[in-house]
Amino acid sequence: MSQPRTLAAVDCGTNSIRLLITRFDPETNTFEEVCRENIIVRLGQGVDETGALNPEAIERTRKALATYTERMLAEGAQRVRMVATSATRDASNRDVFFDMTRELLSQIQPGAQAEVITGEEEAQLSFIGATMDLPTDDGPFCVIDLGGGSTEFVVGNGDTIEGRISTQMGCVRLTERFLRSDPPASEELRAARDYAREQVQHAAAVVNMAKARTVVGCAGTFTTLSALTKRLPEYDPDRIHLSRLTFEDLRATIAEIQALSVQERKDHPVIHPGRADVIPAGAAVVEEILKAAEELTGLDSIVISEKDILDGIVASLAN
Repeated sequence: MSQPRTLAAVDCGTNSIRLLITRFDPETNTFEEVCRENIIVRLGQGVDETGALNPEAIERTRKALATYTERMLAEGAQRVRMVATSATRDASNRDVFFDMTRELLSQIQPGAQAEVITGEEEAQLSFIGATMDLPTDDGPFCVIDLGGGSTEFVVGNGDTIEGRISTQMGCVRLTERFLRSDPPASEELRAARDYAREQVQHAAAVVNMAKARTVVGCAGTFTTLSALTKRLPEYDPDRIHLSRLTFEDLRATIAEIQALSVQERKDHPVIHPGRADVIPAGAAVVEEILKAAEELTGLDSIVISEKDILDGIVASLAN
């Protein structure tokens, strides 16, 4: 009889580094979540402008990963997979980052280090994670994973991926490019939306969004907007996961959040302080996604998933 295995997944994006530890039972093919953690490290700080990772950002990420490594050791993790996305794909000094990850992760699994995955693989892993708790009858799905530096679109159902693309837009990237005022000025938000519209139109030309019967949004911008729209007193993943939001309600939330100052957003109980300065730009991307979804699918609501690329990574380890 096969014994349960403890598997760990780490996702290091432009804005945050996240950990999922799961016990996988090969006999029943089931996953039991041990912990899910998120630390804002802003690894992608300035990458869009300088082409290099900021040394202070690397150090913030090292400290967070060291904390995660201690947790993995404590839980007896046997395998680990760490993926690094947009920020490291764009960086000229990425070897410093990868050497640091190998030093820490080798404590869990000899030779383990962060991998740079393609946007297409990122999209596939996000799709697997985001749809694992949704009935296949609700498909085909269009999963949209909105990150700090990139946003992935993937259309498919079950094990079949019909189209996927990674676009160069995210909440950090658009904040650094377009938003200077506090709160953001209307012309700044307009410029961010114009850029996002171009990226969404490009995505729609590559993947058949019109085929989707359900649109699924995942990652921090979407989950935070869900908490805000549902007026939760505190961030509650259980109430956010698989929540369905109407486009009308979501647009009202976006208007409210973009009118607040950074400090007002930091003071809000469901907004992580490290996300407070970038969520207006993320919301601008969401606005353009809703517009395209409305036009192409005729839908008037979106499902928000707390599960995402981390769950896809764990599934890849289990297989």
